[in-house]
Amino acid sequence: MPKRIFIAFAIIVCIASCKSKDAFNYSQDFVKKEKSLLPDITKTEENVKRYMDKEQYDSIAIAGEKMVELINSKIKEVRNEPAPDAKEAENFKEACVRYFEFIKSMYIGYENYGKASTKEQRETAMTNLVDITIKKKDAINAIQLAQQKYADANGFRLESFKK
Repeated sequence: MPKRIFIAFAIIVCIASCKSKDAFNYSQDFVKKEKSLLPDITKTEENVKRYMDKEQYDSIAIAGEKMVELINSKIKEVRNEPAPDAKEAENFKEACVRYFEFIKSMYIGYENYGKASTKEQRETAMTNLVDITIKKKDAINAIQLAQQKYADANGFRLESFKK
Protein backbone atom coordinates (compact mmCIF):
# COMPACT_ATOMS: atom_id res chain seq x y z
CA MET A 1 0.00 0.00 0.00
CA PRO A 2 2.71 2.59 0.84
CA LYS A 3 4.41 1.69 -2.44
CA ARG A 4 1.23 2.60 -4.39
CA ILE A 5 0.91 5.90 -2.53
CA PHE A 6 4.54 6.72 -3.33
CA ILE A 7 4.05 5.89 -7.03
CA ALA A 8 0.87 8.02 -7.19
CA PHE A 9 2.66 10.88 -5.46
CA ALA A 10 5.61 10.61 -7.86
CA ILE A 11 3.27 10.72 -10.87
CA ILE A 12 1.49 13.79 -9.51
CA VAL A 13 4.82 15.55 -8.89
CA CYS A 14 5.97 14.74 -12.43
CA ILE A 15 2.76 16.07 -13.96
CA ALA A 16 2.91 19.22 -11.87
CA SER A 17 6.55 19.85 -12.74
CA CYS A 18 5.84 19.35 -16.45
CA LYS A 19 3.06 21.95 -16.32
CA SER A 20 5.36 24.32 -14.46
CA LYS A 21 8.08 23.78 -17.05
CA ASP A 22 5.61 24.42 -19.90
CA ALA A 23 4.48 27.60 -18.15
CA PHE A 24 8.08 28.75 -17.67
CA ASN A 25 8.94 28.02 -21.32
CA TYR A 26 5.91 30.00 -22.48
CA SER A 27 7.05 32.95 -20.40
CA GLN A 28 10.56 32.65 -21.83
CA ASP A 29 9.16 32.54 -25.37
CA PHE A 30 7.55 35.92 -24.75
CA VAL A 31 10.86 37.32 -23.51
CA LYS A 32 12.62 35.98 -26.63
CA LYS A 33 10.02 37.60 -28.88
CA GLU A 34 10.37 40.90 -27.07
CA LYS A 35 14.19 40.80 -27.14
CA SER A 36 14.21 39.88 -30.82
CA LEU A 37 12.65 43.29 -31.53
CA LEU A 38 15.36 45.27 -29.73
CA PRO A 39 17.87 45.55 -32.60
CA ASP A 40 15.14 46.73 -34.97
CA ILE A 41 13.75 49.15 -32.40
CA THR A 42 17.18 50.62 -31.75
CA LYS A 43 17.96 50.99 -35.45
CA THR A 44 14.53 52.49 -36.18
CA GLU A 45 14.80 55.00 -33.33
CA GLU A 46 18.22 56.12 -34.55
CA ASN A 47 16.95 56.43 -38.13
CA VAL A 48 13.81 58.30 -37.13
CA LYS A 49 15.84 60.83 -35.15
CA ARG A 50 18.08 61.39 -38.16
CA TYR A 51 15.05 61.66 -40.47
CA MET A 52 13.39 64.17 -38.17
CA ASP A 53 16.53 66.30 -38.09
CA LYS A 54 16.52 66.34 -41.90
CA GLU A 55 12.70 66.65 -42.15
CA GLN A 56 12.53 63.47 -44.24
CA TYR A 57 8.91 62.72 -43.43
CA ASP A 58 8.42 59.98 -46.01
CA SER A 59 11.34 58.08 -44.49
CA ILE A 60 9.78 58.42 -41.02
CA ALA A 61 6.52 56.97 -42.35
CA ILE A 62 8.33 54.07 -44.03
CA ALA A 63 10.32 53.32 -40.87
CA GLY A 64 7.07 53.26 -38.89
CA GLU A 65 5.38 51.00 -41.44
CA LYS A 66 8.24 48.50 -41.34
CA MET A 67 8.11 48.30 -37.55
CA VAL A 68 4.32 47.92 -37.58
CA GLU A 69 4.71 44.95 -39.94
CA LEU A 70 7.41 43.41 -37.77
CA ILE A 71 5.41 43.84 -34.57
CA ASN A 72 2.27 42.51 -36.27
CA SER A 73 4.23 39.34 -37.01
CA LYS A 74 5.08 39.00 -33.29
CA ILE A 75 1.44 39.58 -32.35
CA LYS A 76 0.40 36.92 -34.85
CA GLU A 77 2.94 34.49 -33.36
CA VAL A 78 1.56 35.08 -29.86
CA ARG A 79 -2.04 34.72 -30.99
CA ASN A 80 -1.35 31.56 -33.01
CA GLU A 81 0.68 29.83 -30.32
CA PRO A 82 -1.64 28.03 -27.92
CA ALA A 83 -1.22 28.97 -24.30
CA PRO A 84 -0.03 26.07 -22.16
CA ASP A 85 -2.39 24.23 -19.86
CA ALA A 86 -1.33 26.35 -16.90
CA LYS A 87 -2.87 28.76 -14.43
CA GLU A 88 -3.25 32.34 -15.71
CA ALA A 89 -1.88 31.30 -19.14
CA GLU A 90 -4.68 32.89 -21.16
CA ASN A 91 -4.46 36.09 -19.11
CA PHE A 92 -0.71 36.23 -19.67
CA LYS A 93 -1.16 35.59 -23.38
CA GLU A 94 -3.62 38.48 -23.66
CA ALA A 95 -1.26 40.72 -21.68
CA CYS A 96 1.49 39.87 -24.17
CA VAL A 97 -0.75 40.85 -27.08
CA ARG A 98 -1.70 44.13 -25.35
CA TYR A 99 1.99 44.89 -24.74
CA PHE A 100 2.95 44.31 -28.37
CA GLU A 101 -0.10 46.33 -29.47
CA PHE A 102 1.16 49.19 -27.31
CA ILE A 103 4.61 49.04 -28.89
CA LYS A 104 2.97 48.95 -32.31
CA SER A 105 1.01 52.10 -31.47
CA MET A 106 4.28 54.01 -31.15
CA TYR A 107 5.25 53.09 -34.69
CA ILE A 108 1.78 53.82 -36.02
CA GLY A 109 2.43 57.24 -34.48
CA TYR A 110 5.64 57.56 -36.50
CA GLU A 111 3.78 56.49 -39.60
CA ASN A 112 1.07 59.09 -38.98
CA TYR A 113 3.66 61.77 -38.28
CA GLY A 114 5.52 61.01 -41.48
CA LYS A 115 2.37 60.93 -43.58
CA ALA A 116 0.97 64.18 -42.19
CA SER A 117 0.57 66.66 -45.02
CA THR A 118 0.32 69.85 -42.98
CA LYS A 119 2.16 71.38 -40.07
CA GLU A 120 -1.00 71.14 -37.95
CA GLN A 121 -1.43 67.44 -38.71
CA ARG A 122 2.23 66.86 -37.86
CA GLU A 123 1.82 68.70 -34.54
CA THR A 124 -1.23 66.58 -33.71
CA ALA A 125 0.66 63.41 -34.59
CA MET A 126 3.57 64.53 -32.41
CA THR A 127 1.21 65.23 -29.50
CA ASN A 128 -0.18 61.71 -29.90
CA LEU A 129 3.36 60.30 -29.90
CA VAL A 130 4.17 62.18 -26.71
CA ASP A 131 0.98 60.82 -25.11
CA ILE A 132 1.97 57.28 -26.09
CA THR A 133 5.48 57.77 -24.73
CA ILE A 134 4.04 58.95 -21.41
CA LYS A 135 2.08 55.67 -21.17
CA LYS A 136 5.16 53.53 -21.88
CA LYS A 137 6.02 53.00 -18.20
CA ASP A 138 2.44 51.87 -17.49
CA ALA A 139 2.58 49.38 -20.37
CA ILE A 140 5.86 47.96 -19.10
CA ASN A 141 4.51 47.71 -15.56
CA ALA A 142 1.36 45.97 -16.81
CA ILE A 143 3.26 43.24 -18.67
CA GLN A 144 5.66 42.75 -15.79
CA LEU A 145 2.77 42.42 -13.34
CA ALA A 146 0.98 39.93 -15.61
CA GLN A 147 4.16 37.91 -16.04
CA GLN A 148 4.83 37.89 -12.29
CA LYS A 149 1.25 36.80 -11.58
CA TYR A 150 1.63 34.03 -14.16
CA ALA A 151 4.94 32.92 -12.62
CA ASP A 152 3.53 32.95 -9.10
CA ALA A 153 0.50 30.92 -10.18
CA ASN A 154 2.74 28.30 -11.79
CA GLY A 155 5.53 28.05 -9.26
CA PHE A 156 8.51 29.51 -11.10
CA ARG A 157 10.60 32.60 -10.55
CA LEU A 158 11.42 35.31 -13.02
CA GLU A 159 14.76 36.95 -13.45
CA SER A 160 14.69 40.26 -11.67
CA PHE A 161 14.02 43.25 -13.87
CA LYS A 162 14.87 46.89 -13.41
CA LYS A 163 12.03 49.32 -13.06
